[in-house]
Amino acid sequence: MSETTKIGIVICDRYRRCAGGKCFRAMKNREGAFSIYKDSDVELVGFTTCDGCPGGNIEYAGEEMVKNGAEIIHLATGLVVGYPPCPYIDTFKDFLEKRYAVKVVVGTHPIPKKYLDMHTRLGTWEGPAWKPLVAPTMSDAVTRANYD
Repeated sequence: MSETTKIGIVICDRYRRCAGGKCFRAMKNREGAFSIYKDSDVELVGFTTCDGCPGGNIEYAGEEMVKNGAEIIHLATGLVVGYPPCPYIDTFKDFLEKRYAVKVVVGTHPIPKKYLDMHTRLGTWEGPAWKPLVAPTMSDAVTRANYD
């Protein structure tokens, strides 16, 4: 591995007690949205919640992460797989990219099979707007099952 990419992770406040296990495992294994780092080292420079709807911590968290060198901020998979998914994902992404000139990736760890199964039954991700949001974390069936 050559370059080090500094990243931040923002999780949904519904999961504020999350210890980050799936995100950190995926980061270590370069799975899910972290597969984009196959050829580089990754340094985590920030991990926090959005602070609940409508995302009161997004402005502060983005600023702190960028001050700590974040080049990319990941909006955690939990914002996509929660019931219901976060209605502010696009707003958070647009704000962070425009305010801090930082790349934002939707997703961290692969979507667990149990969440894919339920959202498929609910029809949550059927609209075309969801395709780019779930694509980075869809992974293959075996990997999804490993994240249940």
